[in-house]
This record gives sequence, C-alpha cells and structure tokens, in this order.
Amino acid sequence: MAGPASLRDCQAWKDAGLPLSTPSNEACRLFDATLTQYVKWTNDKTLGGIDGCLLKLKAADPTFAMGHAISTGLVLIGTGSSVRLDAKLDLAVKNMVEISNSQPLTQRERLHVSAVEAFARGNFPRACELWEQILQDHPTDMLALKFSHDAYFYLGYQEQMRDSVARVYPFWTPDVPLSSYVKGLYSFGLMETNFYDQAEKLAKEALSLNPADAWSVHTIAHIHEMRAEVREGLDFMQRSEAHWKDSDMLACHNYWHWALYLIEKGEYEAALTIYDDHILPSLQASGTMLDVVDTCSMLYRLQMEGVSVGDRWQAVLPVTRKHTRDHVLLFNDAHFLMASLGARDTQTTQELLTTLQDVSESPGENCQHLLARDVGLPLCQALVEAEDGNPDRVVELLLPIRYRLVQIGGSNAQRDVFNQLLIHAALKCGAGTHRNVARSLLMERDALKPNSPLTARLIRKAASVHLLQ
Repeated sequence: MAGPASLRDCQAWKDAGLPLSTPSNEACRLFDATLTQYVKWTNDKTLGGIDGCLLKLKAADPTFAMGHAISTGLVLIGTGSSVRLDAKLDLAVKNMVEISNSQPLTQRERLHVSAVEAFARGNFPRACELWEQILQDHPTDMLALKFSHDAYFYLGYQEQMRDSVARVYPFWTPDVPLSSYVKGLYSFGLMETNFYDQAEKLAKEALSLNPADAWSVHTIAHIHEMRAEVREGLDFMQRSEAHWKDSDMLACHNYWHWALYLIEKGEYEAALTIYDDHILPSLQASGTMLDVVDTCSMLYRLQMEGVSVGDRWQAVLPVTRKHTRDHVLLFNDAHFLMASLGARDTQTTQELLTTLQDVSESPGENCQHLLARDVGLPLCQALVEAEDGNPDRVVELLLPIRYRLVQIGGSNAQRDVFNQLLIHAALKCGAGTHRNVARSLLMERDALKPNSPLTARLIRKAASVHLLQ
C-alpha cells in the first residue's frame, strides 16, 4: 500500500495534469489514499481505511469538491443505498452539487460532480458518458476509469468495460501511480468478452508486478471457471491465497470463486466449509452488496444441486431484508429474493415484488427501473415459481429473457446461477411443450464449456429422465 510519503500533494496532482481545487496538501494526500484503497480493494489500517481517510479529508477541507465526489461516489457505487430512500445520501449529493457550484472548478472536476449526480439518479449510462468525456482529455484519471468500469459492470456493458480501458491503456506507463492495476482492469474486460488468452497474459503481468493485486487474481479465477479448468483453478487459489486474503473488500468474492470450483466438482461439504469459514463471516462483518450476492448465490447453487443448507438462509436474511425496497440494481434484487425465499419469509418476498412493480411503473431516467418490467420482474417471478414448485412457469418466464439477462449486470460467472435455474426447471418439466428445452440447453452448455463436471452431472440427470433420446 502507498505510504504517506508517496501520496500526492497539490503540486504532484498538478504535475500529473490532474489539478485538484483545494489549497490543502493534506486533503490531496487523503484523496489519493482513498483512491488507492478503492483501486486495491483493501482498507489499509495504517492509513485509517477508506472511511477514516474520508473523515480526515472532509476535516482538512470541507469544501473540497473532489473530496465530496469521491466520498459520495463510493457510497453510490457500493449500490447498498439509494437517494430515493436514504435522506443522508440524498443530502450528500445535493451538498456536493452546491459546493461545486459555489467555486471555480476545472472542467474535469465539474464533469466528475455531474457524473456522480447522474449515477445517483440511476442514470448509469449518462454517468459513463461523462466519465468517458474526462478520460478523452485525461486518460490517467483513475477515479473516472474505475467508476466507469464499475458502472459498465452494473449495466452489463461488457464491450464498453473492456474498451474504456483499452483507449487509455497506452498512457498508463510504469511511472504513473497505480499503473499496474490498470492491467487488472483491462484483463477483466477482456475476460468477460471471451478473450481468455489475452486476459490471462495481462493478469499475470499485473501479478508479476504486484502479487497482492486481488482483482487480477480474480480475473484468473474467472478464466479457469469459464474454461472448466477446475484443478488448475483450485491450485491457483490455494497458491495465491496468502497474497489476496487480506484484501478485505474482495477476499470474500475470491473465496466464492474457490467454492465454485468445489461445487463444480461435486465436493459440497468442502464448499460449505469455505462458506462457513470465510463467506458468511465476511458478509456479517461488512454487509456489502458483493458479499450479499456471494452468500445468496452460493447457497442457491448448492440447493439446486440438491444439497441441504440447513438454516443458513436465516443468518443471511437480516442483512438482505434491510435492502428489500432499495431497487438500486436488479441483480441485487434477485439475490435478496433468493434469501427471503430460502428463509421462507413471505412478507419480505411480497414487499420486494410489490415495490419493484411500483418503481417499474414510474421509472423516470433510472436505468434499472426502466428494465424492471421486461427483465427484472420476470426474473424475480421465476425465482418465486421455482420455490413454489412450478417448473413449467419458470421456463415460460426465463426462456424468452435469457439473452437479455446480461442487462442486469454482474459477470458471466455470476449470472450463470440463472442459466442453471432454467436448466433445473426444464429438467423437472418432463413431458409437454418444454420436454426438449433441457436437452437443447445442455447441448449448448457443453459446447461452450466442454469438460464441465457440473454439466456432465446435469446431462446424466437428463438421461435418467429420458430427455436425451
């Protein structure tokens, strides 16, 4: 982690072509400290963590516009709060805008404020346009690059997530602070668009420069997952664990990837051990949305495999229930629903569906609410129908939207839980119209991801119910 000596002051930011409108060197250094921890997915205790740095930053210069942009932007990009329901967050956005309007700022800083404001309104595409405007003139603006990278991920804009980094990559020479982490960002976009060899090469370059780069570890975990390289994936996670386990914002997710290999192999008890030892404790300590979706997705996948998860949903529900009415991301909503269904909390399930229906009827410019009617609501209803034992209805709801699910964001590996749901439902349909859906989906899956033990198990299941004749 960057030590206090290497953190950039006012002059250093100016020399980098990214001047910050504050007279406070301390505020500039704390801005850098916050940005560095965000990029590294790690709260550095020696710096006071992200929250500690932001508190000191506001004290160093309460009217520092970019301090407000990074502080409010990080809350929003975490997707655990919305200005619609969180009065404190709504006020923070308004304060940021007021402060920026009351002083002379650079054009770059004004665009940052406008982008965070657009993201707060749920207009993620507009926020990305504004961050891209910044990157055209300031290709080494890490905050614009990372915020847009995350927003593209939420939108399911996989090519944009890749190309956004490709356009600025040549400017990130080794002398630019955090340059090795740009390799990790680029490798992830390449991996999500199926350029696995290029992605692996870049991620390994990043790790040779910094073995503790948890995001590059994460890219390689994805590559092994997408290629069904289970043994290689397990070996890699085990070998690299010491380097990434202290990246507190991403370690849980990397353990989730580790557990996916075990589920793929059918080693369910080992997967549950990772869940109990790492994933649930991380969720209970952090409550972050990434940890929420990891816990819900993992338990749901195990249940589909026929594994009893005991009363584990009951420990997840208190975290997810608080977010029932948020509707920041449809991807999050679907995972909250898994928890309320798993815990048999019909009241929370109904509240989520009703309030999602409500926001879908007056979406305004909110990209998630605009997508709710055609994609979000059918997906959520399919989860309910699966729980109620109506496999034909699950297929009717999911089959027409399966190629649109990318629009709810998340990675290909994360959204695979919905592919598996559709296959399991189709397997249970038996005779009738949906008889051959499972066969078709399994042939497609086997072609795209050969040698997958999980697919092989599903094919054996299909054969046992005479669907592969």
